[in-house]
Amino acid sequence: MTEITRKKTDKPTLLDLFCCAGGAAMGYHMAGFEVVGVDVMPQPNYPFRFIQDDAMGLDREWMASFEVIHASPPCQHYSVLAKRTRCGDDWPDLVAAVREMLKATGRPYVIENVVGAPLRDYIVLCGTMFEGLRVIRHRLFESNVPIAPPGPCGPHPLCHTLDKRKNHYGKTDEMVDFVQVNGGGNCSVKAARDAMGIDWMTKGQLNEAIPPAYTKHVGLQLMEHLRDG
Repeated sequence: MTEITRKKTDKPTLLDLFCCAGGAAMGYHMAGFEVVGVDVMPQPNYPFRFIQDDAMGLDREWMASFEVIHASPPCQHYSVLAKRTRCGDDWPDLVAAVREMLKATGRPYVIENVVGAPLRDYIVLCGTMFEGLRVIRHRLFESNVPIAPPGPCGPHPLCHTLDKRKNHYGKTDEMVDFVQVNGGGNCSVKAARDAMGIDWMTKGQLNEAIPPAYTKHVGLQLMEHLRDG
C-alpha cells in the first residue's frame, strides 16, 4: 500500500471502510465528522475524500490515526437472497475479520450490515424510526461504545408497488408513500432519492446504501462519547 497523507482538520475524523457511494459517510458528516472513505472499487460519486484501496490491507497505524472507524463489509454472504438461493459462499464472509482488525486499532468503531449478519450486541435501525424517511430498510449496527436506537420500530406501511397482482396497486404515490429501494425497480430514481434522503446516487448505488439519517443518529452518539473522553 502506498503512503497516504492526511490533512489537518479541527473536526473529529472518521474512516469509512467499504464506503461504496457514501450514504453512511453523509450521515457522519452531518453529525460533525471529517470523513475519509476507502473502497476497493472506484466511487466517483463519493461526496468526500476517497481512497481506492483494499480496506483489509490498510496500514493499521494509519487507521488508528482516525478518532472513529466505520465499516460496512460486503453483505451479500448474509443476505436473505443468498440464503434463498444458497449462493452465499460466492461472496466473502468478512465480519469476524473486520471486527478483529478494528479492535486492534484501539479506536471506537461501528460495523454495519444486513439482518442475518453475525454482528454482536447490535442495535437495529429502521426507516420508521426517522421522520422524513420513506423506506423500511432494517440494518444492524455493532459498536464497542454504547449506542442506542432512537425508539422502537414503527408499524410497517404498505410500500408503493408496480405489481398489478397486489391489492394496493395503483393506490399509492411513490413521492408520498413508502417505497422499496432495491433491484426490483418498484419506484423511480427520483422517488428512491427522496425516500432515502440521498440526492447524488444512481439507482444501483441507492439499492446498496444506508440512509444518512441512520449514521447521523449513530454519529451524534459517537461524538458524545468522544467529548466524554
